[in-house]
Amino acid sequence: MREIISSRRPTRPVRVGDAVVGNGTPITVQSMTNTPTSDLERTLAQVQALAQAGCEIVRVSVPDESSLKGFSRLRQNVRLPLVADIHFDHRLAIGALKAGADAVRINPGNIGSSSKVREIIRAAEDRDASLRIGVNAGSLEKEILKAYGYPAPKALVESCLKSVDLIEGLGFYNFKLSVKASNPMDAVEAYRLLSELVDYPLHIGVTEAGTALSGTVRTSAALGLLLAEGIGDTLRVSLSGDPVPEVHAGIELLRSLGLRGGPWVAACPTCARAEVDVACLAAEMENRIVDIRAPLKIAVMGCPVNGPGEAREADVGIAGGKGKAVLFVRGKVKAKLAPDEALDALMEEICRLNDEYDE
Repeated sequence: MREIISSRRPTRPVRVGDAVVGNGTPITVQSMTNTPTSDLERTLAQVQALAQAGCEIVRVSVPDESSLKGFSRLRQNVRLPLVADIHFDHRLAIGALKAGADAVRINPGNIGSSSKVREIIRAAEDRDASLRIGVNAGSLEKEILKAYGYPAPKALVESCLKSVDLIEGLGFYNFKLSVKASNPMDAVEAYRLLSELVDYPLHIGVTEAGTALSGTVRTSAALGLLLAEGIGDTLRVSLSGDPVPEVHAGIELLRSLGLRGGPWVAACPTCARAEVDVACLAAEMENRIVDIRAPLKIAVMGCPVNGPGEAREADVGIAGGKGKAVLFVRGKVKAKLAPDEALDALMEEICRLNDEYDE
């Protein structure tokens, strides 16, 4: 049978703090804060929430001096790898690196002269930090945009390669690349083209993807294709609003493709036959298994038609019925419970199986 997921494209390793991106290492999930970076309390709370959700690299915007001061204070309170997002002012990039940034994201096209880029590189070398060269469809150089007429995939790649030539010419190779577009298929084609031309790690994503629903669907469509082709070393699901769901979506995408372990919940879509609140039970279960590491399939089912069969095929599951719930463990009935007892009993079995996995 033909393999659905291709082997990862070989890329060189790039370190972002304690995280290593590329060289076959597990694909990391990133997100970005959306609080004012100058507001330490709110930004720190958001970083902590992202970390709790499983985020492995956090990007923070540094648009001005007050944000730079906030970033410096944030660095003192956060161990998670931090990337400073910089545009236009190279001094902010240098300041963020001096403050302890593990990487800075820049688009050399809007930084200015090569001498300014050189100063950023020297600061990164002093810090032993890396760069992300990020090209977006909405901020292409005027001459490239004019040549192609619109932000075509080839235009994105040309802009990116122009920056690669500049950075390599300055003797620096510790960087990863991104070529994001808001059109999912343009992003896919750009990354396909770029992956054939470079061996730097690729940060994949769809920029300005949209709200929670549309953004998740668009990003999953694009990133699912790329990851299945072995393209991508780190990713972000860019959504409007609270960034925590970005992390959940990214992790779930990787699990769905078999590229990351850990538990996942199968829950029936519900119908008129459902006799328990499956949506509520499944949501609560997902909240409770955040710290579970074992690759368990967990079933939360709501009726006697498909419920018992699905729960029996899972590692652990419950199937709701008329005033009762049946608990299955490894294909066998473990207990028959009252509906209000089912979730705690299910969680107890999950924790037991997780402990066995860790031993």
